[in-house]
Amino acid sequence: MTDQTTTYADLSASDAARHIAKGELTSEELVQACIERIKDAEPTVQAWQSFDPEFALMQAREADRIWAAHEAMGPLHGVPIGIKDIIDTISFPTENGSALHKDRQPTEDAAVVSMLRQAGAIIMGKTVTTEFAVYAPGKTRNPHNPEHTPGGSSSGSAAAVACNMIPAALGTQTNGSVIRPASYCGVYGYKPSHGLISRSGILDISRALDTVGVFARSIEDLGLIASAIMTYDEDDTDMRPLAVPKLADIALSAPPVEPDFVFMQTPIWNDLEGTTQEAFAELMDVLGPRCETQELPYPFEDAWRWHKTIMLTDIACRFHGLYEENKSDISAKLAEMIEKGRTLPAVDYATALEWREQLLIGINAVFEDYDAIITPAAFGEAPKGLEDTGSPACCTLWTYLGLPAITIPLLEGPNGLPIGVQLVGKRGSDARLLRTAHWLTEHLSSEIEQDGA
Repeated sequence: MTDQTTTYADLSASDAARHIAKGELTSEELVQACIERIKDAEPTVQAWQSFDPEFALMQAREADRIWAAHEAMGPLHGVPIGIKDIIDTISFPTENGSALHKDRQPTEDAAVVSMLRQAGAIIMGKTVTTEFAVYAPGKTRNPHNPEHTPGGSSSGSAAAVACNMIPAALGTQTNGSVIRPASYCGVYGYKPSHGLISRSGILDISRALDTVGVFARSIEDLGLIASAIMTYDEDDTDMRPLAVPKLADIALSAPPVEPDFVFMQTPIWNDLEGTTQEAFAELMDVLGPRCETQELPYPFEDAWRWHKTIMLTDIACRFHGLYEENKSDISAKLAEMIEKGRTLPAVDYATALEWREQLLIGINAVFEDYDAIITPAAFGEAPKGLEDTGSPACCTLWTYLGLPAITIPLLEGPNGLPIGVQLVGKRGSDARLLRTAHWLTEHLSSEIEQDGA
């Protein structure tokens, strides 16, 4: 089935689904392997908020019964998935990273969890998030070095996938909460175009910015899982009744012509670590004429401020009551953000939303000439220390514009920790972005093999 040195827990979601469908692997065998991996790694990594091995095995045995009975199976049949602990589940508490919501038990699943169940996935448990998915860190540590942050706010999801506790997990992004932890933990992360995946039953931080994302071990996995949860949901008013693209199939297909990239040197370029700048310079050399360099023109430099205006205002609105009733029980950082958001004028909020539409027109012109924007996923390696989750600034512009983004674990920093390469695509062209990302990984692998020959 696989190389004998590879255990079931090391399988990608796509490979696991194929082997289960063919009868070469049972869901119970896969889930048991993941349970054993969790037992070994969890004391150090601490990726799980809620985890019940017996419940996971019960789901797996039912999946195997369905297979044996030749009943209908979904594309994720028998594959375990982790769920960020701001996404409602009837099988586990959803505590939103806060003691204020300890033992909070939803009465129904979030829409994406229902879709995963329908696709045949095993809901393995709830992964750790930061406090209310903002900035105060949870207990999770970076699997590559436990003295370093895994990033936030989807810290547990990224870390669990990185050390092969599960083949894939869901997270969310309001600023950089999928792309950054994926970069720090060395896994593939995908933040779809805004409005492609339902947020019903998920903690609302900012309707204008919130996006559900996926962590996995391959681009094929990202497409497989995202496709399974892109069904239209009328309860999320930012969604549109569109056909679900077969992202995994398109991702692995050959592009009609070799893609062209543009490296966007944003206003935060000088904030990047020197080793990251050097690594990207080398990457540009490898891509050669396939990649050109541009600087973002005015007024894109104001996008970081406009994003902050929207996020702080929405956080202040969302958590106003909590702040008034439990001020002493929330972190100083969240309290500061709420207080700042309450002072922002309504005209600034409206201006930030209006400029987003204008900048989208400008960025769309870029995609007339290029297949994807290539840019760092983070300033560098995961910072040392657990009191902070690192800067999301490399993701802010793209989240503000609602563009799809993927981070690929391609680079390594001076401390041996991973650094992701972020690709950004045109809004709504997610399948094309996945295909371009797959081409890039294949192209770079070929270049490395030629250099080593």
